[in-house]
Amino acid sequence: MKKAALHNLGCKVNAYETEAMQEMLEKAGYEIVPFKEGADLYVINTCTVTNIADRKSRQMLHRARKMNPDAVVVAAGCYVQAKEKEIQVDDCIDIVLGNNKKQNLIEALEEYERTHNADCNVTESEKNAKNQENDRKAEIKMEEIGKTKEYENLHLTKPGDHTRAYIKVQDGCNQFCSYCIIPYARGRVRSRRPEDVVAETGELVKNGFQEIVLTGIHLSSYGVELGCTLLDLIRADFLRSVSRYLEIDPGDVTLRILRTSSEQPAEVFPAVCASVPVLTLRSHLQHDIRSPI
Repeated sequence: MKKAALHNLGCKVNAYETEAMQEMLEKAGYEIVPFKEGADLYVINTCTVTNIADRKSRQMLHRARKMNPDAVVVAAGCYVQAKEKEIQVDDCIDIVLGNNKKQNLIEALEEYERTHNADCNVTESEKNAKNQENDRKAEIKMEEIGKTKEYENLHLTKPGDHTRAYIKVQDGCNQFCSYCIIPYARGRVRSRRPEDVVAETGELVKNGFQEIVLTGIHLSSYGVELGCTLLDLIRADFLRSVSRYLEIDPGDVTLRILRTSSEQPAEVFPAVCASVPVLTLRSHLQHDIRSPI
């Protein structure tokens, strides 16, 4: 059985996506091991929100290559999406998965393995000629993120060793603030359909989770392209789904909403604050803001 190690950098959205990729690998027959020497596959979900995040992303990619020079190293996420030209010349990377391409992880690995096995059957001179034709090593799976309208519908049923379950419901940002790279790395606002959120919530609750964390890049923009709002998701389908599985009153459900903005919750979600018993927003600065009940 092949061994896979994953490492996440960045926000709770990245954490959710990393766990979703881990679940894909488990279903594909990989054994998940710590991010240490000895893995056959290393997957690093990168971050680019600051220069420090860029540096840490590069460091983790090169660390993976040093830990096992023969392993397959996959670079995914925001850093590789925003710095495509840089990663094209980084020979420590075998596969690049841009944002909205993480769902293709297993397909990319299978394609890489077929290509690698084919290369093993050619002569050394043929390999050298092929290497001269190609000025980069990595297989790049990426799209022009600013133009995509599709939400990447990753899925979790048993997230990690946590006491609470995270669900990603939104991606992208339309604000284009002068100091922020996120719209260029994550693209425009794209929202997950309520029925998909309800289905995943049901799976998680059946697996014993009683606290659900909604997460997104710009969560207050949820549903702008679907004709619904975050309140619609929480008050209606979402709460009904939770109460159906837990056999409790929706008013007893604890909700946390992460990664919105630094504004006070009553200013961002006044209707939600009035209808949900406990609501916690975590800003980009990673501190909790609790709304009054």
